[in-house]
Amino acid sequence: MGHVRDLPRSQLGVNIEKGFAPKYVVPRAKSKIVNELKQAAKTASTVYLATDPDREGEAISWHLAEVTKWNRIPYRRVIFHEITKEAIKRAFDHPRSIDMQLVNAQQARRVLDRLVGYKLSPLLWQKVRRGLSAGRVQSVALRIIVDREREIEKFIPVEYWTIEAELAKKTPSAEVTAFRAMLIGLTDGTKIDIHTEEEATELGDELKQASYKVIKVSTKKVTRQPAPPFITSTLQQEAWRKLHFTAKLTMRVAQELYEGLPIGDEGSVGLITYMRTDSTRVARSAIAETREFIIDKYGSQFAPSHARSFTRTVKGAQEAHEAIRPTKIWREPSLLKPHLTDAQFKLYQLIWKRMVASQMSAATFDNTAVDIQARRPYSKANYLLRASSSVTRFPGFMVLYTEGKDEAEEGKRISTLPQLEKGNKLELLGLFPEQHFTKPPPRFTEATLIKMLEQWGIGRPSTYAPILSTIQEREYVTKAGGSFQPTELGIVVNDLLNKYFADIVNIEFTAHMEEELDKVANENKNWVGVVQDFYTPFDKSLQNASLLMEKVKLEELTEEICPECGKPIVVKFGRFGKFLACSGYPECKYTKSFQVKLGVKCPQCGGELVEKRSKKKRTFYGCSNYPDCQFATNLRPLPQPCPKCGGLLTTYQRNWAKCTKCEYKGKLTRNSEWK
Repeated sequence: MGHVRDLPRSQLGVNIEKGFAPKYVVPRAKSKIVNELKQAAKTASTVYLATDPDREGEAISWHLAEVTKWNRIPYRRVIFHEITKEAIKRAFDHPRSIDMQLVNAQQARRVLDRLVGYKLSPLLWQKVRRGLSAGRVQSVALRIIVDREREIEKFIPVEYWTIEAELAKKTPSAEVTAFRAMLIGLTDGTKIDIHTEEEATELGDELKQASYKVIKVSTKKVTRQPAPPFITSTLQQEAWRKLHFTAKLTMRVAQELYEGLPIGDEGSVGLITYMRTDSTRVARSAIAETREFIIDKYGSQFAPSHARSFTRTVKGAQEAHEAIRPTKIWREPSLLKPHLTDAQFKLYQLIWKRMVASQMSAATFDNTAVDIQARRPYSKANYLLRASSSVTRFPGFMVLYTEGKDEAEEGKRISTLPQLEKGNKLELLGLFPEQHFTKPPPRFTEATLIKMLEQWGIGRPSTYAPILSTIQEREYVTKAGGSFQPTELGIVVNDLLNKYFADIVNIEFTAHMEEELDKVANENKNWVGVVQDFYTPFDKSLQNASLLMEKVKLEELTEEICPECGKPIVVKFGRFGKFLACSGYPECKYTKSFQVKLGVKCPQCGGELVEKRSKKKRTFYGCSNYPDCQFATNLRPLPQPCPKCGGLLTTYQRNWAKCTKCEYKGKLTRNSEWK
């Protein structure tokens, strides 16, 4: 049901002169349920408040008590982190009173966010355009994206080359096992940087004349531990990496799994623990159940001798919470699949595997590094090449699950090595010089942006998904290939806020405010004082900006000419997004819709396919000849024709395409060929 009381939408709702006292009202949509609860409370001897086990839930409990109080009947707060019979019974056996420290922390956050939103947004409406918004955390997220974009724009690629040698062990037998080794420098420790093709060619000529032998072989046993069970941020990151779920979709599906679904004869049951958490702690009973399952399913060698506990430090983590885990490990994903939607099954399987893997034995590897000397004739200095390999000794938790990687975290290429010993002579089979260019830092994806916010302690588990949704809905950022890219509007708004409200978009300042809110919750710090310390300098900045902030005219010049007066056509930004208009406005009022052309022909009429937005602001693709041609698709069309029938290809997963005409599906390789 959400909040039954909140600040009014039509006014500020905060009395700044009287200690920032909030004015709470019951929204019209909640009046019916509030009246029903009032009537129910009149006949009750005790009221139990069983809202979510976090600050937001604590505040909702307090609001419920405030709007339904009757003849001083006792109100008791009950806490559970999973909707199962055992957990709920345990909660009702140990009720407590409402924790006003948690309530005040939520009130302080709500008041701060209202002050920023309702004071700053009208200023942006006046100076930029209507419908914009600013937020204490939202604006910091936007700044992070804009700053990264500017890093990318300023980046100048630097050319460099690598040289790999393909080598083989000289043996009397005809069998040859080839492997590759990378040139890394000289044997005296001098590093070699290769900047041009000429340098690579010169080095290659010398390496062709060299004789090769192994000068060092070292093998180390490496242990890899499993990742801890999910918290909100890591679940959102991993769901993006592995399932390509947005944070919003991840939280919606997780909510369904938490609240409970009908599972055959069991009836409706909660499948996972509470999904808004920043603690990796797991109940002892759940660990014991998981270890029992591992031994039964995989054998005792896959369960370490001692149960594994995780103590992950997240700023402001509420340790009373648990990590996100299945409520019963014995409910294997395959058993639940018939009862779940595709998205529910995929997310449950991810959570289940992560929890089980977290209690499994570590994986062990033999990592071997081989140093090879390339001895040049008539030279005192010799070249050093290195080859490496990794052999799995025991897979451990990796038989079930390995954590995904962000695209920027590229692994090194590891070859399979033959049995080599110091002194072995090697034969050169070929040289492979390769040109590279340094790359700019990558744009943020949902996973990497959430990771950045969490590392700084900005926002809380309940806020990550709404933040990412808001900056897209306001058209401050768009997604290009799954990565966030700021729009011109987003850059303009960010720069204005950075100029006049430096603290609002300052990462360190916002992180400090989160720490202050944590002190309200954990140390009973006065919440009014926290708000006052923020508001005093903010109000001064607001007054200054109202006088000095310049009015921004958002227009992009196009090559089109107005058919009515001959003046240039410009792209303007309205309440419903971009549109084309005559630069001679208000004398000439010519306008037309804005279309993003894709360079792809419509498969039905041969017209141009363009990007469009629905009333719900969802992107889809349709024919520019609409309404004469009704062709439309939710999947982005690709310029390459279907290799099977020549029809229209559309993307349906990252790097995957399917044809709208036949059943063809294919993956795009690095060489832009479909396979």
